[in-house]
This record gives sequence, C-alpha cells and structure tokens, in this order.
Amino acid sequence: MHRRRTAVSALGHEVRALVDATVRTTAAPDALLRVAEGVRGLAAQLTGQRRARADIPVVDEFPDGVRMYSPVTGTGSPLAPPLEVTRLDGGVAGTCVLGIAHEGPPGYGHGGISAMLLDESMGWACATAGMPGMTVSLQMRYQRPVPLEAPLRVLAHVTGTEGRKVYVAGSITTEEDPATVLVAAEGVFVSPDPEHARALFPGLRDSGKTSAGRRARP
Repeated sequence: MHRRRTAVSALGHEVRALVDATVRTTAAPDALLRVAEGVRGLAAQLTGQRRARADIPVVDEFPDGVRMYSPVTGTGSPLAPPLEVTRLDGGVAGTCVLGIAHEGPPGYGHGGISAMLLDESMGWACATAGMPGMTVSLQMRYQRPVPLEAPLRVLAHVTGTEGRKVYVAGSITTEEDPATVLVAAEGVFVSPDPEHARALFPGLRDSGKTSAGRRARP
C-alpha cells in the first residue's frame, strides 16, 4: 500500500505541475496542439479497471483516514493545493498555497476555492471533536481577497453541538499576517445515523464503519 500511495502522490504532483504550466503558458497554438496529443497518449497508458462513482479507492482509509484523491487534501489529486491539516485543541489548522489554477480575479483565489478549503477544514474539526458529519449549511463572509502563491492558514473549530448537529467556525488568513481574516465561515454539520450512512456509502457495508469523518495529522 505504501508503494501505491507513493506512486499516486508522485503522479498527482506531476499532473499538478502540468496543470500549472497549462494555465500559465503563452505557447503558440501548434505547440499547444502537440502537447494535447501527448497528454492524450499519456492518458491512454492509465489502463485497467476504472473506479466507479461510489467505489472507495483502495489507497483511501474512508471514512476516518487518508483521502488520496480529495480535491482539497489529496496528494494524488490534480485539483488539490493540497491542504495539509494538523490537529489543534478544539479544532484543526491547515496550510496550503493556491496556484494560478485556483484563480478567480487576477492574482487572487476563486471564492469557491475558499469555500472548499473551509468546508473541508470544518469537516475535519467535527471529526477531531469526535462527531464526524456532513455539511448542512455553510455561510461565508468574504472580507478580503485571498492571494495566490502565498502561504495560507485555514483554521476551524467546533463552537457547539445539538444532538447530531455540530456548529463550526472557520477562517482563512495568510501565514504572514495571521491576525487579518480574509474569509470567515460558519457552518452546520450533521452526523448521519448508521443506517443513513450505509445508504449513502454502500462501499462501507463490508467494513462495519458507518461514520463520515476525517482524521487530521497529529
């Protein structure tokens, strides 16, 4: 498993580099077409059985561990920054750098990317507090633009619970100026009961796991 995860991460890293080069290039059309043909040939080398929509990747520890293809934290994902999450007292902290592929306004991150970073981090905070859950609502406050190519810090912590509901707050700052909040969020998450979890995630039926959580790095 370690060798496969290492290979998945290596491919993810290189594809992220290709994505970055793709969105930055000013190469001539003929060069772009040649590269497109080469990429088509590379994709053809990824043979074998393809994972179906509801399949859990063999390299994952779903629901409470490694998610190699997460678009936020997955080192195997060409979409992820990727965010590195660390457990804190009462919550989590994440660090990442957004690239040009995550651009909204020129030079700054897309608002949807900020929401994705916070949603993921707030979900990790729920799991770290022992109440893994799924997002019910997420309220965003965009206070300042989020710069690209700058180290970011994403914080999230549980503010309260009510039955299976978990209330969470989160924020994005730069590591250079952690006192200035760029984006703030408040969310409500719900821990699904075992029967609902089995219906949502049929791949878990054989494992006996029924939560929908995440595990942060210690």
